Amino acid sequence: MSVHSTPLKKDQRFEFRTTADDRALFDRAAEAVGAPVSSFANDQLRLAALRVLADRTEFVVSPVEAALLDEIMSRPARDLPGLRVLLGRPSPFVD
Repeated sequence: MSVHSTPLKKDQRFEFRTTADDRALFDRAAEAVGAPVSSFANDQLRLAALRVLADRTEFVVSPVEAALLDEIMSRPARDLPGLRVLLGRPSPFVD
C-alpha cells in the first residue's frame, strides 16, 4: 500500500521512540497488510501528514454548498458607508 506512483529512493532516516504496546500494534498492522513495519509506518505517516495539511490547502464542499457559495459570490457588492469612511482614513501604520 504505497501512496507513491513510482518508487522513490529512500535516503533519509527517521527514528522515534514508542511504547512496547504501540510497537506490537504497529507490527501486527504491518503484518496484516503484508508490508515491512518500516514501509507501513512510512506510508501511514505520510498519509496522516497529507490529511493534516489538506484541510489547510483544500476545501471540499458538497454540490449544495457549492451552489450556495456561487449564489452568494454572484450578488452585487453592498455599499457599506461605515467601511467606506474607515478605509478613507490614513493608515495608523504608516509614518
